Amino acid sequence: MAAVDYARPLTPSGNLRRRRTVDRVMRGAATFAAFLAVAILVAFIYAIVQRGASVISFSFLTENPSTSFGFHTPTGGIANAIIGTALIVGVATVIALPLGVLIAIFLTEYATPRWASPVRLALDLLYGLPSIVIALFIYGLLVYGHTQSGLAASLALAMIMLPLIARTTGESLALVPRELRDASFALGISRWRTTAGITVPSALGGIITGTVLAVARAAGETAPVLILSNLANPTTTSASVFSQPLNNIPYDIFNFSEEGGPTNIAKAWGCALVLVAFVLIANLVARLLQARSRRMTSR
Repeated sequence: MAAVDYARPLTPSGNLRRRRTVDRVMRGAATFAAFLAVAILVAFIYAIVQRGASVISFSFLTENPSTSFGFHTPTGGIANAIIGTALIVGVATVIALPLGVLIAIFLTEYATPRWASPVRLALDLLYGLPSIVIALFIYGLLVYGHTQSGLAASLALAMIMLPLIARTTGESLALVPRELRDASFALGISRWRTTAGITVPSALGGIITGTVLAVARAAGETAPVLILSNLANPTTTSASVFSQPLNNIPYDIFNFSEEGGPTNIAKAWGCALVLVAFVLIANLVARLLQARSRRMTSR
């Protein structure tokens, strides 16, 4: 019987050398792509901070524009735009959050594969739908023949937020251990009470994370607010979101850029800095909540 050479499989061959070379190349390419993405983000944030930090002040954040409808002068701030953005995104969150959570509960707890597949497909299609198409749909539904309003913009943003909240909530609910549900059922607790009292609270961190990410995305959407809520009076600070258009930060960026001039361009960069700061803070909060949720789930 011939002796077995156990060291032979470890001896480098032509194929092994080729695989090692390919592995090094791919590792290098992936590392370069990661550093390139970070470098682009750093350059992007640096450019905004460099151009917009000069106009950021307490008065810029707390004062209204000093002119009447439609035109901004070098004086005044963007307080009404911050309030309008908060109202529009807040109403959109109130609409999208319960619907997204209920859809996720249906998909993870109640739906059979026959029903779950088309619903997930619809969510994926809605998630990939361009925001301007959603804005045009809401325009034809609520604005055409009537008037622009903050509510119309909120509905468009809610449609954008809905699939993100539903998908994130569904993933969080799926991570809840099955043993918790089985123990509840063994005690004679009904399915809906198990879902409301055990499953959803256990996935609360993931639900909050998905909601924060959806809010961050909605706050930066431009097409819906430009089409559905761009006729706001710039001196209005407390307007009804249901009856009239509201000023907002994306529209201010567009308006200042169109008017031109060094001061207005600087203000546009300042608005962009405020918006980027909000999105950055929201994403950091979402990451912290996600990490906390993972720690609690692992326990």
